[in-house]
Amino acid sequence: MTRAFSILLTVLICLVALGQFVQVITRYVLEIPVMGLEESLLYPTLWLYMLGAVNASRENTHIRANVLEIFLSSERQHQVLAVIGEVISLAVGLWLTSWAWDFWKYSQRVWRESPTLYLPTFYVDAALFIGMALMMIFTALQLVQHIRALLSPIAANTSTPKEL
Repeated sequence: MTRAFSILLTVLICLVALGQFVQVITRYVLEIPVMGLEESLLYPTLWLYMLGAVNASRENTHIRANVLEIFLSSERQHQVLAVIGEVISLAVGLWLTSWAWDFWKYSQRVWRESPTLYLPTFYVDAALFIGMALMMIFTALQLVQHIRALLSPIAANTSTPKEL
């Protein structure tokens, strides 16, 4: 799974980079813009963004500003903070996922098309809902891990000394 995901993300980023390279060369060097290239790049670009976010959620490598951790002295306090953070992330994420679901249903009903190539944007809009749903699954799994760590006897008895 990890290898396939890695390959998919690599292919998507190569497609986006190649498309941008062609766009720059044809537009600014050859002065012959390629009609519809920007529209066609929308598909791999949005899927790349969303699957990249899913990958960061899966690996738990999102950028975080955990300023409160500096003031916490025990592992138990760190786990409580992590549980609170995951609960808030899950609540906001589920709310946004419901919006993405409504947008995806609307997109399917209306069946919008891109202005130049008349490509259905439904498949681009699907990336938003699918990405959000997968991120919420990984967030829920991390919440369960943090709760297990919080309830384990090791976390309850372990404390780390404060750094000066």
